Amino acid sequence: MSDPTTMRPLKYMGDLDYSVVQQCMHCGMCLPSCPTYLETREERNSPRGRIALMRSIADGELEVTKAFGEEMYYCLGCLACTTACPAGVDYPVLFENARAEVEEADVLFHPERRFWRWLALKQLFAAQWKLRLVGRALWLYQASGMCRLVRASGALRLLPKNLRDLEPTTPIVQRHFSDALIEEIEPAKTRKHRVGMLTGCVQDLVFSHTNRDTVDVLLANDCEVVTPRSQGCCGSLHAHNGDLDQAAVQARHMIDLFDLDSLDAIITNAAGCGSHLKHFSGILQHDADYIEKARQWDSKVRDISEWLVEIGFRTPAGTSGETIRTTYHEACHLCHGQGISSQPRSILNAIPGLEIVELENATHCCGSAGIYNITQPEQAGKLQDEKIGCIKKTGASLVTTANPGCHLQIQNGLGDSAEVRHPVSLLAEAYRNERAGQ
Repeated sequence: MSDPTTMRPLKYMGDLDYSVVQQCMHCGMCLPSCPTYLETREERNSPRGRIALMRSIADGELEVTKAFGEEMYYCLGCLACTTACPAGVDYPVLFENARAEVEEADVLFHPERRFWRWLALKQLFAAQWKLRLVGRALWLYQASGMCRLVRASGALRLLPKNLRDLEPTTPIVQRHFSDALIEEIEPAKTRKHRVGMLTGCVQDLVFSHTNRDTVDVLLANDCEVVTPRSQGCCGSLHAHNGDLDQAAVQARHMIDLFDLDSLDAIITNAAGCGSHLKHFSGILQHDADYIEKARQWDSKVRDISEWLVEIGFRTPAGTSGETIRTTYHEACHLCHGQGISSQPRSILNAIPGLEIVELENATHCCGSAGIYNITQPEQAGKLQDEKIGCIKKTGASLVTTANPGCHLQIQNGLGDSAEVRHPVSLLAEAYRNERAGQ
């Protein structure tokens, strides 16, 4: 046992409400749901084991060590344990504060790691113009054909192995970002609701067409849509990777962009972001200037599928001559993080021409888990293989999911054998087909 008089004071876990640390009953109901525990069968790699370590640190019995840091980053943060837990343990709060404590203690220091964290968290994902600048350069590299030439030349062999392995999974950047596709205010023909639209960071560069589809669906359901310019990252990436201070900066920025009093809801179409966006009051709990705004914000954030079911979305008219065999992968931060499972299925079941086949282990993580597939490629690859195996059993030619990370992870695993799309894009297409048939 460590000597409490010589231990470094806790900055984040020391501020936690101790009742959160005490919630775990150690019943073990979480064990069968945890991908890392199922892989190793080691107690420390389970939610119960990790919480025991966190409590020992909060109690001053253990120090924050490199081993503790590595364990916190071996966790996917998929939140399957929260669904399984009968005691309602707030694992996301424990998990994020534990990772923040790891970063504060700097026990995982390595020059290369520090550089990539600085570049990603403090530069690219802290200022949208910087991320868009990199995105535009990447688009030119891909659209010009330079990407194919570089691959064919063998020049990629000069890269370090970890970067060389990642290169084939680089997402395709869209020619037009969200601000070019969506007007700042788009009025509905018949206005029943007024909503704000979140365009995201990676979503803005790689899935801007999905953002446009989301706005089209909202307009078709009598929602006036307000989309502030150059929104940037909501702070989800920062919070999940131990930078709670920068996450607070990003949260304040997002709140300042929207006139909350004038909006009925704030819409997100990215599950990982949505799980974070609904808890700004936790991130800003000590900020007297923002706490009330943060609570108001939390009360208005809705996933697009959640909102459409809440307002009673319109079923597309018409039929389709072609039937497409379709399956649905449940993004972890939608089903486990937000408790949203039936709503996306309601949307899919309303679309003409889709034959919905249930996916075995639909709620199991695909291995994307934010940047887990970058930081833990071996474990992420195993989960990806399991997910692709389940998908192929369905015989589906179309896979749907509501999170950009899952979308990319599954598409990379499937290759050209099946298409991956967001449910809201399929609904937007159905509405367009409906108009074309009139």
